[in-house]
Amino acid sequence: MPVPLVVGFDLDMTLIDTVPGFAATLEALGAELGVDLPVAELTEKLGPPLDVILGPHVPADRLAEAGDRFRALYPELAVTSVPVLPGAHEALAAVRRHGGRTLLVTGKYAPNAQRHVDHLGLDVDHLEGWVWGVLKGKALQEHGAQVYVGDHVHDVEGAHAAGITSVSVLTGAATRPSCAPRAPTWCSPTCARSPPGWTSTSSP
Repeated sequence: MPVPLVVGFDLDMTLIDTVPGFAATLEALGAELGVDLPVAELTEKLGPPLDVILGPHVPADRLAEAGDRFRALYPELAVTSVPVLPGAHEALAAVRRHGGRTLLVTGKYAPNAQRHVDHLGLDVDHLEGWVWGVLKGKALQEHGAQVYVGDHVHDVEGAHAAGITSVSVLTGAATRPSCAPRAPTWCSPTCARSPPGWTSTSSP
């Protein structure tokens, strides 16, 4: 009996271009903390958890405070300025056409991730937030995902941890050379190009 199709997606730089909102929030955070954050450099490294991104630039005893304040500033500064990436709606719709479910598994704080989903009208059935790297594997397994689409090498690791098909899109941190050692099943310029068979209703 065919297994129902479930496709997982990362959010930042996979479905949405987070750079403008992230940059605006970093600038406001740096001004509040009195810290000169290298905004352009940090927005090139989207993917890891916020404390990993901020860690080298914020005193350790203020890191938790900085993270909390970033998340508080984010809804006002980062939601409406962030656009959907080319092919994102089409990729989600392709899953629907094959009778499948869509799962969002992201390192982003879940309430802020949901704000992007709502603002951009992303057709997502379930959202799991604050999970990164191999820990994404557990969420993917729990929801029966057969495919995970992401832009970062650690998204590949999450798919591998779940034992499922990994699709890397080159809209964020991933490049073909950086993905190669992690061996994603498929590498695509954007979500607009679906790998052969990724919408099969059978388990890989």
